Amino acid sequence: MSSQPTAPPARGRGAGHLVRGAARVVAAAGLAVDAYVHAHLADRYDAVSASIGQGTLFRVEAALAALAALLVLVWRRLPGDLFAALVAAGGLALLLVYRYVDVGELGPFPDMYEPVWYGEKDVTVLAQAVAVLATLYLLLVRPRGSRAL
Repeated sequence: MSSQPTAPPARGRGAGHLVRGAARVVAAAGLAVDAYVHAHLADRYDAVSASIGQGTLFRVEAALAALAALLVLVWRRLPGDLFAALVAAGGLALLLVYRYVDVGELGPFPDMYEPVWYGEKDVTVLAQAVAVLATLYLLLVRPRGSRAL
């Protein structure tokens, strides 16, 4: 029997790596749901228009959310995580503003005030909130010794 204390097993990339991987999957899932719902609803909002139609804005949000989901899963760098966080937080902020505030028409943007909750909006707000939390984790809890930007 050795009298020397044994060191705990090396953790390496273990738990922290697993949690970051889970946060990436959760963020990507939230962004993917956001992308799907906006793409699915876009044609319903084509009639709401100024210089730019609300349906077009929904398609842009869908494309940005899909790109953000891909980046957060594949690129795994600070700029991609930041982009994903901005897309999720921006989408959530706009959804809540246009739910509770009648902003009216703003320049080329239509009046998108919609003071009701319904299934797709409920799902989107939840997905965006989850993506915000997951991407904030990715931004705030950076791995030690990471060479990633």
